[in-house]
Amino acid sequence: MIFKYDKHNKYHRFARTLLITAVSFVIFVTVWWELSVLANTPAIPNPLQTIDALINLIHKGDTFTGVSLGTYIRSSMTTFIKGFLMALAVALPLGLLLGNFKTLNELATPILEIMRPIAPIAWAPIFMLAVNFRTGPMLVVFVGIFFPLLTNITFGVKKIDPLLVDAAKTLGASQSQIFMKVLLPSTIPYVMNGIKIGLGIGWMCIVAAELYAPPLGGIGFYLAEQATAGYWPGAYAAIVIIAVLGLLTTGVADYIHRFASKRVGVEV
Repeated sequence: MIFKYDKHNKYHRFARTLLITAVSFVIFVTVWWELSVLANTPAIPNPLQTIDALINLIHKGDTFTGVSLGTYIRSSMTTFIKGFLMALAVALPLGLLLGNFKTLNELATPILEIMRPIAPIAWAPIFMLAVNFRTGPMLVVFVGIFFPLLTNITFGVKKIDPLLVDAAKTLGASQSQIFMKVLLPSTIPYVMNGIKIGLGIGWMCIVAAELYAPPLGGIGFYLAEQATAGYWPGAYAAIVIIAVLGLLTTGVADYIHRFASKRVGVEV
């Protein structure tokens, strides 16, 4: 019996995605292994050395400080979530306002365009010294997530068909009803796209910010500690953990996107 792929069958789509992911992973590991052999330097350990260091970290914790992996992850996740929630709380209402009111958007654009190109990590030493080592990384994450989120929300509001708003007004909808039934549902895809982009940038920001804040700990501190000590498998193990945490947060965002879209009747 010949297997026939049906792109409309969800089980076939899942099997195809799983197969492509497996092949991609095998190619990645193979290239990594070959690169470690060709480079022949301790700075590029092979995958087995990295896995061994990762297992050792999971079971024994940081051999230099005695801090457990769970403590490092908890510290980074707490900082990350706080920065993300702060960015969302500011960017969502501001993006809706800028998308709705042209004059306000024109006033804010010059300021935003000046601030946007500045790399979030450039703020790290300033936030660490001007605020403190605990709040600084959170503010760096906030800056990293804020701009892609704000840009997508503002763009999403501008893309809303004016006829939908006019129709709602004609039917007697109040401003709050227009917001809940028209503006918010229509911008959900753009909000989630901004969140996905922001999450990736946020992880880059927090890891880099933690390099400046040893007292805080976090997986970024562990990475810097291992690299400074010349234990490269440990540094690469930290990178693997960061990648997994990034995938998990993006996966959660994707699940929320699908759930919210179904609730408000927006196609994913």
